Amino acid sequence: MDATMDDVARAAGVSRSLVSLVFQDSPKVAPSSRAKVLAAAGALGYRPNALARSLASKQVRTVGVLLNDISNPFFAAVYDALAECAETRGYSILLGAGQRSSAREREIVAGFLSHRVGGLILVSPRMSVSSIEELTSGLPSVLVGRDVRLRDVDTITNDEMTGARAALGHLVSLGHRDIAHVSGGKGAGAAERRAAYTRGMTERGLAEYVRVVVGDFTEQSGETAARQLITSGALPTAVLAANDMIAVGMMGVFQDAGIDVPSDISIVGYDNLTLSSLSMISLTSVAQPLADFGRAAMELLLERVDGARTTRVRRQFEPALIVRGSTGAVGPRPSIPAR
Repeated sequence: MDATMDDVARAAGVSRSLVSLVFQDSPKVAPSSRAKVLAAAGALGYRPNALARSLASKQVRTVGVLLNDISNPFFAAVYDALAECAETRGYSILLGAGQRSSAREREIVAGFLSHRVGGLILVSPRMSVSSIEELTSGLPSVLVGRDVRLRDVDTITNDEMTGARAALGHLVSLGHRDIAHVSGGKGAGAAERRAAYTRGMTERGLAEYVRVVVGDFTEQSGETAARQLITSGALPTAVLAANDMIAVGMMGVFQDAGIDVPSDISIVGYDNLTLSSLSMISLTSVAQPLADFGRAAMELLLERVDGARTTRVRRQFEPALIVRGSTGAVGPRPSIPAR
């Protein structure tokens, strides 16, 4: 059984309240008493509970972080950066993954609140704006990957129009006109990327080629979308996928069907995940600065938690296109191999 504060008090021959003061770094404790308590704690292997310590000092140094989908490397990249920032500032993190379920997201955030976290970071949540407003009311909060206009919520987003324009401009420069889009369905940011694609195509005089296949920000939905395009009998010459996971799923199905990427069809992803640069994938992708998202989210949150700022901040980052081997010049209209 783990040692308790009472165990430390008995071993040091002092009161429990004195032990508590030591682990609150109180200046009221004499150096000799502090040394005695720390020695007893070390001998017993006692580690103070961070949440209990923060509540006792009336300064909660724990942050609740909700990730939409822990299986998507996008969220790992954002989390790594914000966790490093939190550690540097002496904050602990309670972590939960909604797994693309708005109901589960609500349960997780409610659990954070029951632990009296000092603030919330919600990374691409799917729950409704009304749910976000209810759960973040009166609590410093940052939303990553989704823009909502709520007084107590700071937001960090990507300039989706710039990303879509870069991707479409690249494909058009290669001769592509029949460019389809596989969307992220109900995922956070999916509607903005779909709108950016549609607008970008229209601006380039390609409205007649607009074609949206509904996906869901997962590799499996990319596989489904690729099969739908194949069975439609009219493959586009290029696809702008709503994220890299969709793109990778499509590439696998096309390869199995004998459809070459990029000779028969070019594919652009979105996010520029680490897997996109692997030689067997080599995916052209719209790069979002994921580490910057994570650092900015924690910095904005702690500004509010520490009382350094009370006004709402909306921060938008610029994406950049990274060209790799999944895109090439348009060739003859690809035929669909017999199965």
